[in-house]
Amino acid sequence: MHHAPKEILNFIRDNDVKFIRLTFADISGNLKNMAIMPDELSHALTYGIPFDASSFGGNCSDLFLFPDISTLSVLPWRPKSGRVVRFFCNLKNPDGSHYQGDIRHQLTEYINLLRLDGYSCEMGTKCEFYLFDLNEKGEPTKIPHDTGSYLDVAPLDKCENARREICLSLEEMGMNPKSSCHKHGPGQNEIDFRENEPVTASDNMVHYKTVVKSIASQNGLFASFMPKPLPNEHGSALSISLSVKKNGEHIFGNDTENMSHTGKCFISGVLNRIREITAFLNPTTNSYKRFGIGYAPKYINWSFENRSQLIRIPRAVGVSPKIEIRSADACCNPYIAFRLILASGIEGVKRSDCSILDSTMKSSQTPLQFQPLPSSLEEALAIASQSDFVHENLSEEILNNYFNNFTKQVQEYNLAHNKDDFEEHMYFKYV
Repeated sequence: MHHAPKEILNFIRDNDVKFIRLTFADISGNLKNMAIMPDELSHALTYGIPFDASSFGGNCSDLFLFPDISTLSVLPWRPKSGRVVRFFCNLKNPDGSHYQGDIRHQLTEYINLLRLDGYSCEMGTKCEFYLFDLNEKGEPTKIPHDTGSYLDVAPLDKCENARREICLSLEEMGMNPKSSCHKHGPGQNEIDFRENEPVTASDNMVHYKTVVKSIASQNGLFASFMPKPLPNEHGSALSISLSVKKNGEHIFGNDTENMSHTGKCFISGVLNRIREITAFLNPTTNSYKRFGIGYAPKYINWSFENRSQLIRIPRAVGVSPKIEIRSADACCNPYIAFRLILASGIEGVKRSDCSILDSTMKSSQTPLQFQPLPSSLEEALAIASQSDFVHENLSEEILNNYFNNFTKQVQEYNLAHNKDDFEEHMYFKYV
């Protein structure tokens, strides 16, 4: 929604809004919020709402939440009487300057710089998750809600009612789901979003996880976005689609002959930097158990047809030409993941070098000739920490928090006697 502050205040008054959630994503991409009453919104828009940020890491204690009025959305699963709405917020220091650890603002600034160079981008997500049954105490189990498989229908697909409610809620919030289906694993589901500008796509992604978990809970189920919750079943992926225009012209195409030199260089840039940014696309120790299993990629390669490659270039019929990056999972922080993907592609364009695209053509190589993705968070962390590219594209506040978090995870995982128990305790209920 794009309205003036006065129109927003009138909307709050005229629609019986009683609670306003000021939301933001923490460094891990988890949604956080503070609720204010309607009478406080005018103050929030002008002066911000303070909160103690010391528990989120960094060197700051007090930050201020400033609502982005373009992100107003009603939460449809809350009561119609005494409505609840949410805004995404920008984080500012007490002196009014932007907080350098504000990942959403940093992505916004980067997109604005790209626009000045003639680029416009749209990104979308296809995000998988599992639905599990609850036990008699109402606690999550590892029992999938059904035994269905890819594209099954009822009665094999017992998840369809919950999936329908999720999609209707997302649509009511203006989050543009495109399709949904049962995936390969028992109780595994996927919802596909239309492409949107990157900041909005990131907002949608972090709120999507909350919507899924809320609707699942209302249906007596538990939703988990853990990358590999079941050792002998398919993992859950986050496929990121990307459409880019340069001066109004699409840079990608249906085949290498119709793809622009700029498009080839963009893809080469992503392939070139993917090992350095993998820690941010796959930020848990569990993430790496998915690689090479089922349709999850393992090597740095691409294809027009094969769905197990790192980058897939789908045939565009009646839609904008795009590429899909298929290695990420839903544990990532989309603001950071999107920023790094875009920056790596733009770097490739600036270098005007598409040799990596040519050298990774699947038709001319066997898998053993491709460079592999990192095989563990420990390896990915070591690569990222030594990357000049990573340090150039993320603030020190963000990197310090991230690297501290990665290091702690790796140390605790290495010390754990039972690695599976560690990951279940660390991730299953919380991602």
